Amino acid sequence: MTAAYPSAPPSGMFGSVPGYEGIGGGGFLPPPVPLEPLPPPQPGPAPDDWTIPSLSEDEAQEAFKSFASGHCCWSSAPAKDGVITGIQAYNTYRYRLETYTESRSTEWAQKPHEGEAADFYTQPAPRPWEVVATPPSNFTNQKQEIRVPFTASVKDCSECRASGTKPCETCKGDGKKNCWVCSGAGTRDGQNCSRCNGTGSERCDSCDGRGTSDCDVCKGKRRMLAYIKLTVEWKNQCEDHVVHQESGLNSEDLKSVHGKQLFTNSAFMLYPLMGFPNAAISEASARMIQDHQTKYSQNGRILQQRQTVELIPISKVSYKWKGDTHNFYVYGNERGVSADYPATCCCAVM
Repeated sequence: MTAAYPSAPPSGMFGSVPGYEGIGGGGFLPPPVPLEPLPPPQPGPAPDDWTIPSLSEDEAQEAFKSFASGHCCWSSAPAKDGVITGIQAYNTYRYRLETYTESRSTEWAQKPHEGEAADFYTQPAPRPWEVVATPPSNFTNQKQEIRVPFTASVKDCSECRASGTKPCETCKGDGKKNCWVCSGAGTRDGQNCSRCNGTGSERCDSCDGRGTSDCDVCKGKRRMLAYIKLTVEWKNQCEDHVVHQESGLNSEDLKSVHGKQLFTNSAFMLYPLMGFPNAAISEASARMIQDHQTKYSQNGRILQQRQTVELIPISKVSYKWKGDTHNFYVYGNERGVSADYPATCCCAVM
């Protein structure tokens, strides 16, 4: 006697599962509780020793040589023979705000049935934000997919009509295919084909002559487990603000380097920096924190925030090579280099 399986709700329809009414497949769910109030203002960072040692000519030239050697077709002559005529420092502030969020979305999903219990309606299903999920360390990106308890039901596979098989795509269900030697003719050079003994066909190796293969959907299991899938995503939303500086270096270059960390703090929800010596940093902090707390609390919840201020060293180096004046930049603790290099083909340099 065949066991009776509860039928699955139509795909994308949550109305029959309490707590999931009206939620379209894949929709993001607002958090269940309002935001907690902001903490009181923290004192601003104390102006300690915020100076960065100036770059020496030897250090600038070594960074330039390393930069040139990383390009196999470039001549090393400008970096080796160029004469440094001046170094100008443009140390600049970078404010970074990180907001660590958790978002949840739901959709109907299905998988081949492998004996799992059909628990639909055996107990009330937990609401999306009640499902237990273990977060990673703060500020670590991760995604987790969870089968919501008490939403699973079993149904026949509609793709193969619960047969578990489908006609083989190679032989179209025949179990045989044209002989590759005689192309199905049965003869070759006026004689019976030795491979197929004159039949013109051979066993289909895709299905071993059966004419069928496992259904792609149910993988031969004949039945499918349908359930509500909860996707939990932890994401570090990071945004930088670089104080405008007049060096001429593209601010995008600074994303790959670090500077001297002047200040950092983290909390569930941050308060903007107060009394920072550079007014542009204080203004950016207030604007970005407000923006993050509004933006990321709509369809998720904020778990932690962190703000950091760095002083990034930037040196504009002028040098002469072959009578012409050129410039390059050395920036960040890593001493990255940006330059319009004057000899990008070693063959052209005498």
